[in-house]
Formats: sequence, structure tokens, C-alpha cells
Amino acid sequence: MSDQHKPAPAPPDARDLRADCERCFALCCVAPAFKASADFAIDKPAGRACPNLRSDFRCGIHSDLGKRGFTGCTVFDCLGAGQKVSQITYGGRDWRREPGTAQQMFDVFAVMRHLHELLRYLTEALSLRPAREVHGEVEELLTTIDGLTRGAPAAVLEVDVAGLRRTTGEVLRRVSELVRAGVPRRGKERRGADLIGAKLRKADLRGADLRSAYLIGADLRGADLRKADLIGADFRGADLRGADLTGSIFLVQAQLDAARGDANTKIPPALSRPAHWR
Repeated sequence: MSDQHKPAPAPPDARDLRADCERCFALCCVAPAFKASADFAIDKPAGRACPNLRSDFRCGIHSDLGKRGFTGCTVFDCLGAGQKVSQITYGGRDWRREPGTAQQMFDVFAVMRHLHELLRYLTEALSLRPAREVHGEVEELLTTIDGLTRGAPAAVLEVDVAGLRRTTGEVLRRVSELVRAGVPRRGKERRGADLIGAKLRKADLRGADLRSAYLIGADLRGADLRKADLIGADFRGADLRGADLTGSIFLVQAQLDAARGDANTKIPPALSRPAHWR
């Protein structure tokens, strides 16, 4: 069969791009370092298990994380990297039973988290019809990166993450432009803007570029964020009550989990309304 007649590769299953803690060896509770802050109650060096981690890889204070000062844990999503490393890269061999693999496993997890983040955004890009003229490039990147996630540990550690992020970022930028081009009088370009605590109640942000914008504690009640590019935007503590995020692009669950909202907040159908929203 010639290349031009080969069927397009299927994007990763959405379920594989969300954390499944039951199939992971609690890598996020061990591999990264924590600094005592508003998000974490303690200092924890990289590679050392959180003192709240039990022998069965479950969190001993899971139901009280927020009250105990670990809000960072409640909003973290490895995007499926944890179970990929635990069950596929290492075939179900955990770092406690085989301590000789521990440091390598933690290093692989850090790389895999980046790769799964790229897969998450590319999978969404492939579903955006206004960007179909670049879907060929999106599919090629998806195939390449998905293949890299299935390599042996040593191969994963050799991945040029920075290069892949640059290449993928450029393709996603073009996807964003194509999607937002159809928005009349679209919002300002605020990529990377410092909007911490900004008063944006009922602001018209349709089609705005809010990539990597700092929206910590911002008042976005009733704001119109339809088709806004929200990739990497920091919504910690942002007030999204009554906001409309319909059709916003590159918004992930962790961003919603970090914000405040209510029953009137409109969110993309692929995401879930956080349990703490009232």
C-alpha cells in the first residue's frame, strides 16, 4: 500500500491522556521536588517519597489534601504519563521492589510528562476543523511523539524535549490562528501577560491569545472566553463563575481544577466540572 493511501493514524485514546492513579506507582508523589508554599505544606526533595504516601502507593490524606495544605496535589494531572511509565515503559515493575530502577524511572517520568502534554494538545488540534489545512503536520507529529513514548527507558531519556516543544508549539500556534481567525473583533493578544488579580468581569475575550498568561486570582466572572487560546494559562484561584469557555482551545482539566466556578460556568464538553465548584 502506498503512503498516500495509508489510513491516517488514530489519535491516542483520550482515556490514555488522563491520569489513572490506580495503574501508577505514585510517581508524582516521589519524582518531583516540592517547595513549601501555598500549594505544598512541606519541602520535599526530588526522588524522595512524600511522607503521606502509603505502602500501597495511595495517599494517606487524599480526602483532606486541601485542608492539609496540599492543594497542588489536588490539581496536578500527569496526563497519563504516570501509568504509561509504570505499566508500559517498565512493564509493571515498581521502584520499591526494584530500587535500582528508581532514579531512572523518575527521570523517564519527567520526560514522559512533557511528551503526553504535547500529545494532549495535538489530539485536540486534530479535532479542530478550522485548522484542517495543517492536520497533516499534526498527524505526523502525533505519530512521532506517540512512538517516542513507547520506547525503552534509555531511548525516552534521549528525546530532544526542547526541540519537540518548539516544533509542536509552532504547529499549535498555526492551529490557534486558524481557529481564532473566524472570531469577529477578537480579543487582544495577551500571550504571557501578567493579569494576576486583574478585574476582567464580563470582559469580551473571544478569540483572545492568552497563552501562558498569568490569571492567578483574576476576576473573570461572566467573561466571554469563547474560542480563546488558553494553552498554559495559569488559572489558580481565578474566579470563573458564569464565564463562557465554550469552544476555548487547549484548555486542560488541571486549569479548571485550579480555578473557581459554578453551575453557570460553561466549559468544553470534553472536560469535567470540578467537584469543588458550587
